[in-house]
Amino acid sequence: MTIMTGVEFITGAIDWDAISAISQLVGSIAVVLSVLYLALQVHRSTRVAKLATQDAAATALRDVTKPLMENAELERIWRIGLEDIGALSVEERARFVHACYQFLKAFETIHFHYVYGLMDKQLFEGWHGLLRHYIVAPGMAHYWKVRPDVFSERFRNFVNSLQPPADQRTVGTLFRKERK
Repeated sequence: MTIMTGVEFITGAIDWDAISAISQLVGSIAVVLSVLYLALQVHRSTRVAKLATQDAAATALRDVTKPLMENAELERIWRIGLEDIGALSVEERARFVHACYQFLKAFETIHFHYVYGLMDKQLFEGWHGLLRHYIVAPGMAHYWKVRPDVFSERFRNFVNSLQPPADQRTVGTLFRKERK
């Protein structure tokens, strides 16, 4: 029987190539697991960002329409202005123009989010349907005709490509049949 010294024991009993291969394998597995974990976190972050974007879009439009619900005079200006802007006083027309701008800017933001994949298609289709009704209302159509340049070219092209609904309904026309 041979007695090995400490150095002979370490160098003779251990295969350094095998240790190197094992450590490389462990390192590779760690890198793959890290990349998978990172991909999962990015996916979750993207999902959260999409939900936040969709909520922000809905909030933006609610912020535009909420004063119309809370203030009878503003609602009257909006409702009448949509159908006959000429029936409004100069001051009321100015308020209507500001409301149109805010309303359409909210839709421009919604469209922007959809184009960049941050808006769910089904949610966007609902917004799209609503915009189709309002953009053809006479007062809104007049505003769009005189002020399209305050919106992005992409949004202008989108709005100009909209097909009008068969039965246009806004707050100015929605209950017209019931009143007769």
